[in-house]
Amino acid sequence: MDILWVLAHPDPCSLNGRLRDAALPRLRAGGHRVVESDLYRMGFDPVLTSADLSGEPPPPGTPVSDWQRSGYREGRLTDDIRTEQAKLREAELVVLQFPLWWYGVPAILKGWFDRVLVNGFAFGVRDPGTGRVRKFGDGGLVGRRGLAVVTAGDRPGALGPRGISGHVEDVLFPLLHGTFHYTGMAALRPHLLSSVHHWPAGQLEREVDRLVARVDGAAAEEPIGYRTLAGGDYDEHHVLRPDVAPGLTGNEAHRLDLGAGSGGDGGRRGAAQPAASR
Repeated sequence: MDILWVLAHPDPCSLNGRLRDAALPRLRAGGHRVVESDLYRMGFDPVLTSADLSGEPPPPGTPVSDWQRSGYREGRLTDDIRTEQAKLREAELVVLQFPLWWYGVPAILKGWFDRVLVNGFAFGVRDPGTGRVRKFGDGGLVGRRGLAVVTAGDRPGALGPRGISGHVEDVLFPLLHGTFHYTGMAALRPHLLSSVHHWPAGQLEREVDRLVARVDGAAAEEPIGYRTLAGGDYDEHHVLRPDVAPGLTGNEAHRLDLGAGSGGDGGRRGAAQPAASR
């Protein structure tokens, strides 16, 4: 696969850095083409400002999304943004590797989203036939797969179905559903590495093996089964129709794959709704 590997950790000697340094040569040796964006090493600026637009600045009061769209269409976004967008265009798999800080991605990675995934490129793309906006299962990054590789200091069960921190797929819902799925990427289950400060001898090597195997199989892996906006389950207000997953609310209501015998966690919360009830 053509892989874009985005790392967001300030210390190249950290566990994240060592994991990346051990895994990527093996993936390349196995035939994958891997392009990197090591955000801290690159000195990537995460702060979105009108300086992202070359030439005439946008008039005061212009919505950010509007001037980003104009800048993208007119080729006036800065070189660092266009470089990252070019990497995304070539990628079949986008790997985001980061430590879980305050139950979210590090600020530098959030800034990468803000500056790179602009209107007209990653979202705000319209179907030429119908004029509808393509999002939630469609969009500017359709055809790609997204994999979050996440390290956490807490115990393995803490980010499980009954863990105090919440299931990792709920904790990362803004990334999995709101970034990957929203822009059209197929969201894969997060690759979680937990209790990272207490690994016994040999654990790093075992985790490298596990990560390499996971990425090797990513092309054939079943993605998280989020409902698509164009699939007919939502009304004109983007709310699930009353006959779809009745009685089910929250993040689970937006998934098709939580029934018994399904992919993913196979109904990880016990009694799950059928895939669809139209």
